Amino acid sequence: MKIISIIATLFLSLSILSAQPKVIAHRGHYINVEGSTENSITSLRKAQELNIYGAEFDVWMTLDGVLIVNHDDVIQGIMIQDVPYEKIKDLRLENGEILPTLEAYLQQGKQDRTTRLILELKPHSTKEREDRAVAAVVKMVEEMGVKDQTEYISFSLNICKELRARSPQAHVAYLGGDIAPNALKAMNIPGISYSIGALRNNMHWIKEAQDLGMTVNVWTLYTEVDMREMIDAGVDFITSGNSLLTIELLK
Repeated sequence: MKIISIIATLFLSLSILSAQPKVIAHRGHYINVEGSTENSITSLRKAQELNIYGAEFDVWMTLDGVLIVNHDDVIQGIMIQDVPYEKIKDLRLENGEILPTLEAYLQQGKQDRTTRLILELKPHSTKEREDRAVAAVVKMVEEMGVKDQTEYISFSLNICKELRARSPQAHVAYLGGDIAPNALKAMNIPGISYSIGALRNNMHWIKEAQDLGMTVNVWTLYTEVDMREMIDAGVDFITSGNSLLTIELLK
């Protein structure tokens, strides 16, 4: 009987561990990291060194179709989607790196196949621009051989739908926080990636999404209190602004 009890305890422990959320580094690993800044090649490399699930980053398309990694739509006073690449190609990030293209970012991503690339395609000014950006992103991801390593998120429902249409096997999650899981499931969108505020207002969405076979990510967590709350709530992923703290809590 004692052996059976020990085995049961081991199985329970393994079940709990497998149910723990996985960690995604928000805009890479850069806070309090020397030589790193958000959405830089260095921030991706530093995230890869953490042995976590993935690194999140943001993508825009310039007027002439070049895909750029940057969080805001404006960099140094220039609207990225309204200018040709030539206008911004020499701009530098806070750590001195050249503003990265998606191609350069994915090239670094290929150096560690165990770290998932969580690509947030930003809402553009028109549906036409969004559709062009989706087509360009999917084409580049496939041509660079990182299709199985890349997942997508977006605040734009149009982008989410287009991504699923052009890459039916891709995992796509909606960021908006304003749509119930069953409605997204009906739109063929397999994941929710909602702010902690949105999930607190609708905690039942976590189980509802998971019961539908969808994934649940929460963003962006910085404090131990928030992390513990979402771990206890049973989310699948935590997009963390303090990856080291999240890793420590999950231990």
